[in-house]
Amino acid sequence: MGNQVEKLTHLSYKEVPTADPTGVDRDDGPRIGVSYIFSNDDEDVEPQPPPQGPDGGGLPDCGERPPLPPPQPYDPRLHEVECSVFYRDECIYQKSFAPGSAALSTYTPENLLNKCNPGDLVEFVSQAQYPHWAVYVGNFQVVHLHRLEVSNSFLTDASQGRRGRVVNDLYRYKPLSPSTVVRNALAHVGAKERELSWRNSESFAAWCRYGKREFKIGGELRIGKQPYRLQIQLSAQRSHTLEFQSLEDLIMEKRRNDQIGRAAVLQELAMHLHPAEPDEGDSDAARTTPPPRPTPSPGLEGEDGEAVAH
Repeated sequence: MGNQVEKLTHLSYKEVPTADPTGVDRDDGPRIGVSYIFSNDDEDVEPQPPPQGPDGGGLPDCGERPPLPPPQPYDPRLHEVECSVFYRDECIYQKSFAPGSAALSTYTPENLLNKCNPGDLVEFVSQAQYPHWAVYVGNFQVVHLHRLEVSNSFLTDASQGRRGRVVNDLYRYKPLSPSTVVRNALAHVGAKERELSWRNSESFAAWCRYGKREFKIGGELRIGKQPYRLQIQLSAQRSHTLEFQSLEDLIMEKRRNDQIGRAAVLQELAMHLHPAEPDEGDSDAARTTPPPRPTPSPGLEGEDGEAVAH
């Protein structure tokens, strides 16, 4: 993009400031999140060159190379982070692995086509990759932001072999009509680089469906108190909360968590928080108090960069 700065590494949770230097706020309040300035997440995994020998050529084939382990089936509960997003006291997004919930089940691209209707949001997922979002527009096709360009592709091509699912229910905003969602998506086909108003495929697809400026770059002023909270579920009883000044910053962090995986996120947080062992009879001593989860109002309408902590 025209306003991109050179790529810097992301701040780890250890570098994110908290009210207490030990990383545990005495009032169990939320932590400050990370602001991504002029940033886009890189959804495309660069192909790795084959290993080379000392002379620059390929390694010799000794005939004794151990076979690669078979790929493991993708399990959202193992690889993805359970989380909720709040704007002030209102829950606007929730990814939950509650028992009996089938909303996060994934399907092959061919089977996914049978579940899509025009205007649906589709998410393609794979281990160690950023999730890729698209808008299904009918006729086996999707519109999506890919490699800094809004493209119209067949769903099977856009998936790049990844499993997918319909994710209309993750965000709790009131959706636009299916015809409007499709029209929003098709109207931007061909937009690229300086013409783009979104940092990643999720922000673009969500804007098409909900029409909210908060999904656009610079859609909100970064001043004052951080009104957005990302609540990361550590276990059934414990969670950790980060605050952000804008929804687009929060989405960047949420997507980074999905890319590095649940185990890495929990390890980062464990190293950062160092919670004290709770005293006997005090089960809340090492737990961040979760915010309330009111019922959302039905009247709501609607990829390389520098990370700066505020």
